[in-house]
Amino acid sequence: MNTTLLKLLSTDAGFAGLLLRLPTGIVLAAHGAQKLFAWFAGYGLEGTGQYMSSLGLEPGFLMALLAGSAEFFGGLALILGVLTRPAALVTAFTMLMAILTAHSQYGLFISNGGYEYALVLLAVTVSLILSGAGRLSVDRVIVHQLTRQA
Repeated sequence: MNTTLLKLLSTDAGFAGLLLRLPTGIVLAAHGAQKLFAWFAGYGLEGTGQYMSSLGLEPGFLMALLAGSAEFFGGLALILGVLTRPAALVTAFTMLMAILTAHSQYGLFISNGGYEYALVLLAVTVSLILSGAGRLSVDRVIVHQLTRQA
């Protein structure tokens, strides 16, 4: 168990992981809060669920709950650097789905409803899957504690 956990949480990313995690986590958590709680001028679960249904993602309410939770809780995990790789994986999948279902038909540019923003978030989260949390993360503290016990 400890070796699997060590592999999942270990990182050599230095401060680069932190520099990627913080802004990405903030943005993802804020977007998730729009979907879940209607904060920051969001539509909440009801409105987001209706939008998801209009895209053919059914049941819309459940899809809104899943996407909002992935973004909100995944974003918080990235900010803290806790379970960074799993959080990044879930948010990367969410961004891929956003690109494929909601944005690709509008082209690249966000000004036209395109996928450029989701693409950047996808790239950052895939980078975090590969690199891990970096310094100043809960993951690093856990790895340090596990290696001291061994």
